[in-house]
Amino acid sequence: MARDPLDVKKKLLSMFQNGQFILVLKQAEKLCSKAPNDPENWNLLGAVHNKLENFGEAKLAFQRVINLTPFNADAHFNLGKVLGSTGQKTDAIKAYKKAVKIEPKHFKSWYNLATLLKEHGEASSALRALHRTIKLQPNFPQAYNNLGSLLGELNQPIKSAQAFKKALSLKPDYAEAYYNLGNALQDRDKLEEAIASYNEALSIKPDYAEAHNNLGNALQDRDKLEEAIASYNEALSIKPDYAEAHNNLGNALKDQGKLDEAIASYEKAISLKPDYAEAYNNMGVTLNEHSKLEEAIEAYKKALSIKPDYAEAHRHVSLVTKYNSGNAQISTVEALLKRTDLNDSDRCNLLYTNAKMQEDLGNLRSAFDSYVAGGDLRQNLLAYELKQDEHLFDRIKKIAPQFKDVVLDAPKKLYRHTPIFILGMPRSGTTLVEQIIASHSEVTGAGELGYVSQFGGQLASGPTAPSLEALAVFRDRYLTELAKSTDGQAFTTDKMPQNFRYIALICAVFPEAKIIHVQRNSKATCWSNFKHYFASKGLGYSYKLGDTVKYHGLYKDLMHFWVQSYSDRIYNLDYEKLTEDQEPETRRLIEYLALNWEEACLAPQNNKRAVKTASQQQVRQKVYKGSSQAWRKFEPFLDGVFDGLEA
Repeated sequence: MARDPLDVKKKLLSMFQNGQFILVLKQAEKLCSKAPNDPENWNLLGAVHNKLENFGEAKLAFQRVINLTPFNADAHFNLGKVLGSTGQKTDAIKAYKKAVKIEPKHFKSWYNLATLLKEHGEASSALRALHRTIKLQPNFPQAYNNLGSLLGELNQPIKSAQAFKKALSLKPDYAEAYYNLGNALQDRDKLEEAIASYNEALSIKPDYAEAHNNLGNALQDRDKLEEAIASYNEALSIKPDYAEAHNNLGNALKDQGKLDEAIASYEKAISLKPDYAEAYNNMGVTLNEHSKLEEAIEAYKKALSIKPDYAEAHRHVSLVTKYNSGNAQISTVEALLKRTDLNDSDRCNLLYTNAKMQEDLGNLRSAFDSYVAGGDLRQNLLAYELKQDEHLFDRIKKIAPQFKDVVLDAPKKLYRHTPIFILGMPRSGTTLVEQIIASHSEVTGAGELGYVSQFGGQLASGPTAPSLEALAVFRDRYLTELAKSTDGQAFTTDKMPQNFRYIALICAVFPEAKIIHVQRNSKATCWSNFKHYFASKGLGYSYKLGDTVKYHGLYKDLMHFWVQSYSDRIYNLDYEKLTEDQEPETRRLIEYLALNWEEACLAPQNNKRAVKTASQQQVRQKVYKGSSQAWRKFEPFLDGVFDGLEA
């Protein structure tokens, strides 16, 4: 007795669902041979070929279905999947559009169409397709996840995060959605929330290399370098050929001052991905910190040879170049600035590049206009308003008197790594002062450390009153991290300039510490702040001259406030006097630190330690006079903004 064809097909479908593809393939071929006009037979054959990645045969089978049933939306959908798998994305888009035209409620076609439209650069059309998908299938977590990713690319971070959270409400074990939510939160500088989201992804999917990598990025942004490095290494243990993780590991090692190890990580990234422009750029930054200027320039130029419109690399080249009218980079940057498709971040980098070029060429009006335009963009990107700092300074002053009641006892002996805090306005000479002090054999120069703000910012600005227990915890955390930055010497400098905000906290927690307040000509300081593009995101005031002058007023007022209570703890160092009377001023400085005199402190340019700040080129030179007058050539364009500043 002949078997019922329906029973045969049911059995074959069951076998297909159980993964018995080879057996099903043979039977499907027989069915197509016996009943060549039955579209279901060809549809099954196409599905099996697709599973076996025989895409050519799958395509022919689904086209046969369409020939037999032209208005079969499922067939057009299946053809679209095959075409997409073989890179024929334009044809795949046509297939999906045909499917939804035949059956407007075919949500799978809308979903796949959205994915391809996004890849094709048609973001608005992709967004409409995703909204249509969700309207048809409101409980589709993958659609919300993709919607979140697309909204993030469209610079709608709040809506992006909401979409990921909706996906997670529908599918709580959705590791990819936690990962994407972490990315969205990190883009908004909500680092603690981002870290929590990455950790949720990893609790679901421990071998998620990308989540380990991006967790490392968030930890690095929080100055948790040891934890960041552990995350990058975890990513690399899962995926050893992960070039991006090698690059990011290099960044963390660079921030630790382990420059040779950082360079090795960048080289590994480049060996895996020879066209990795970002790794070449980062290597250039590291080589520059390592005083290998020619090699740094070569690395930057290699980045630009791979990616000629790489705005950040153009800016880095400009910082180490003295331009003349024949430099080809000038016309390149001018052409890039005329493009209408630049994002704000790239345009900002290029404006600062152009400003440096025009200043070198003596075109001061053009240079000034570029500094202004670049600063406006940078401040907008940081979403900065001066009232943020006004409120912070106000809170600090209100909390400050409470630290008088909770001072930790002075240690009976100096700790192994006694901190020397070098603080003041950014660009006031703190880098030079650290370079001088770090030239002493008993001092390690640790650079700008974010630990006071990271561990003690909330203590210094409220909302809760400081306690002895909280101060002890802060002291232990700070000294633990400081020890990682030392080379074994008794003293370690922390030259984060904006620690001037936390002098009450520092005095209460570190009775043994030395505090050096570096002061410089107010107009020179404000101008130097304004014209620099800072890698740090915490200096938003500096990108508008008016805000910079007002911030300088906040700083002066706060320092006056500190002098009322802590004048005996603060050593005031005049930058101009230091450059004009180098030896006597340097001797007084070393005497204040209770260190024996060493002649090396008079030749800070010979100190080969890594320097990460914007002053890295200056401190490689002998101490020189006159830098505080550099702003004067721009005075005609300042509209009197400096008139209220003291000299």
